[in-house]
Amino acid sequence: MRKISLSLAMVAVVGSMMVGCSSTIKYDDPASTRNLETSFGASDLQQVANTMVDSMLVFPPMVAVTSQRRPVITVSTVKNKTDQHIDTESITDSIRTKLIRSGKFRFIDRTTDDAAVEELKIQNDSGLVDPKTAQKFGKQIGAEYILTSNLSQITQSAGRQTDVYYKFTMSLKNLETGILEWSDEKELRKLKTKSMFGM
Repeated sequence: MRKISLSLAMVAVVGSMMVGCSSTIKYDDPASTRNLETSFGASDLQQVANTMVDSMLVFPPMVAVTSQRRPVITVSTVKNKTDQHIDTESITDSIRTKLIRSGKFRFIDRTTDDAAVEELKIQNDSGLVDPKTAQKFGKQIGAEYILTSNLSQITQSAGRQTDVYYKFTMSLKNLETGILEWSDEKELRKLKTKSMFGM
C-alpha cells in the first residue's frame, strides 16, 4: 500500500512539472502598449502610425486642401537611423493604409512600378490585348506631394539601467514648389533596469 502511495505521489509530481513546463499561446490586442524590451516593437509602430497620421489630418492647411479635393501623394519608405533591424516597410504600410482609410488622399505606389511597366508592355506590344482596351504609356497621374519619414535612436547605459530614446519625424513636401507643407515628430522613451541577478 505504501509503494502504491509513493508511486501515485511521483506521478503527481511529474505531472505537475510537465504542466508547469508547458506553454500556451493566446491572442492579444494588436494595439497593446505593453513593453517587453527597449527595442522598437509592434506597439511602438501602432503609436507612431496613429499619432503621425492624426497630426497630419488635423493640420489646418491640410484640412483646407483636402476639404476641396483628394491630393495625390507618394509615400517614401521610412529611413531607419537606429542600430536595430526594423521592418520599416511595415511602418510605411501602416501609415499609408491609415491615410487611405481617411478618404482624403490618393496615392502613387512606386513599389509596383516594375510590375506595372511589364503589364503595360504586354498590353501594348505583345499583340495579346485588344488595342481598344490596352492602357497607354504616359497617362499615369503624377504625385503632388511626397511623404518622408525618419526613425532615430539615442541609447544611454549606466549601471543596471538602459535608457533608449526614439524620435520619429515625418514631413510632407510639395513636389512642385519644394515647400515643406507639414512636419511633426513623435518621441518614445524606454527605460530598462536589469535585476540584481542579471536577468
